[in-house]
Amino acid sequence: MGIVTIGVSIAVPEPHGSLLQQRRAGFGDTAALSIPTHITLLPPTEVEEADLSAVDAHLAEVAAAGRPFPLRLSGTGTFRPLSPVVYVRIEQGAEECASLQAHVRETSGPVPRELQFPYHPHVTVAHGIDEAAMDRAFEELAGFEAAWPCTGFALYEQGPDGVWRKLRDYPFGSPVVPPQAGAAERDTIASR
Repeated sequence: MGIVTIGVSIAVPEPHGSLLQQRRAGFGDTAALSIPTHITLLPPTEVEEADLSAVDAHLAEVAAAGRPFPLRLSGTGTFRPLSPVVYVRIEQGAEECASLQAHVRETSGPVPRELQFPYHPHVTVAHGIDEAAMDRAFEELAGFEAAWPCTGFALYEQGPDGVWRKLRDYPFGSPVVPPQAGAAERDTIASR
């Protein structure tokens, strides 16, 4: 047994996930094809492989207490000059994401990770590339919109090849989407 690098995130569903991943690669971000398009709940974190069962149990508890919520992406933002990142903004669902990540990182849990920056939910579309490409990402995706009901999150592990792979999905305990979600979003959950 050794150390593994894990992360917890909300996947951006298809067709939006692949579209944003391909756009990210097109801006010259070489890491794009190794990272599924997502909203981070726990950034890359090293844990003992032997502790994965405790992490799994903790995440299952967090998910069991959760309930679906509407997520909507709209437009772009950036963390520059503090951090070389351009992202798609979370227009709806940011508070729920913030609450989830706080539960995932609870100090009493198996991954009480301190963050380098205050938590700000987002979908990265450019990271660590040249300024002109960052500007292009910011401008070209400024009109991007997507919406879906968030019904859970997933645990990922980064392989030795640098590729992030899903280990397990954690669906929320309640199948009920709150009333503020649109009828189409409720129908999507009902059809699952």
